[in-house]
Parts: sequence; structure tokens; C-alpha cells
Amino acid sequence: MYVPKIVGELNGQYVKVAKVKGDYPWHHHADEDELFLVLKGSITIRFRDGDVELGEGEMCIVPSGVEHSPTADEEAHILLFEPVTTRNTGNVDHAYTIEAEDLEQI
Repeated sequence: MYVPKIVGELNGQYVKVAKVKGDYPWHHHADEDELFLVLKGSITIRFRDGDVELGEGEMCIVPSGVEHSPTADEEAHILLFEPVTTRNTGNVDHAYTIEAEDLEQI
């Protein structure tokens, strides 16, 4: 359910949308920051030192190198800003992994 789609590109960043539900694997992005904006519903960004709860209209920027794991109890819609080269599961291979060049544009 964590399948991002590209809706635009801006200054070397992809603008992505995704419907999310359930747990996403713990991972980090060595060189990229990641912005999560909740469009509908709510999500939790888990960090090793505490969680950030996000509701509609709220956002969180995950700095590069910081391990995190998004989760949503119910389906939520999110918008992401990430550099074009960002691998969605960062340093982890997982069933959710989609290489940057294989992302679908809508």
C-alpha cells in the first residue's frame, strides 16, 4: 500500500503522492532529507527516540541519515518531496522497494 506516484518535479525534487496503511520498514536516506505532508487521515513517523504524530495538513521533515519508520493505522494520503535519486526504502531492501527510475508518473 506504500506505492508512491510522481505528480511533478521541482528543482531536482520529485513531488510524490501515496496512499499508505500499515507499517513501513525502518530505514534511512544517507544523503537526502524527506518531507512528509499529510493530505488525508493521519500517520505516525516513528524515530528511535520518539514518535511524531501527523494529522491532515501537518508535515514532518526527516533529516538525511535519521532512521525512521512511517506507519498508519487507517488509510492515509500523503505528499512527499524527495530528491529525484531517492530510493523509497533508503538503505533497506524490502518488498516495498521501488528504484527511483521505476516510479510511475501520473
